[in-house]
Amino acid sequence: MQVLSGLLPLVVTLLWGVVWGHERVLTVLLSYYLMLGLQILFESLTLRRYQSVVWVMVPYLYLPYRIWQLYQGLIFLGSESQLMWVRYFLILQIIVWTVNYALDVSQLPRLFRWSVQDNSEAVVVER
Repeated sequence: MQVLSGLLPLVVTLLWGVVWGHERVLTVLLSYYLMLGLQILFESLTLRRYQSVVWVMVPYLYLPYRIWQLYQGLIFLGSESQLMWVRYFLILQIIVWTVNYALDVSQLPRLFRWSVQDNSEAVVVER
């Protein structure tokens, strides 16, 4: 996840934003990094403060916003042919973060040790 969410956006930022001078790419990806940095900071502060699995709840606040932010970045970039690969990259990021969010949500019962009751055992037979 670190490569797809941290290193790859950095490469795209440096190539399209800095080297090839597309300011829109810088705007989209620097705001992406700002929110990613805030999430990491908030996760570490929450972990230090509560010292429990409460810190895993932090991504549930940030990931939907990040997905929306990347979608807005697609709209902001427009349909310039020079930025088509950046658009593909943003679509890839949306897919990656959506899958990550789904995996995070699916782990909630295990992390919080929620019991799962089988409905077949709850059936009471009356005579």
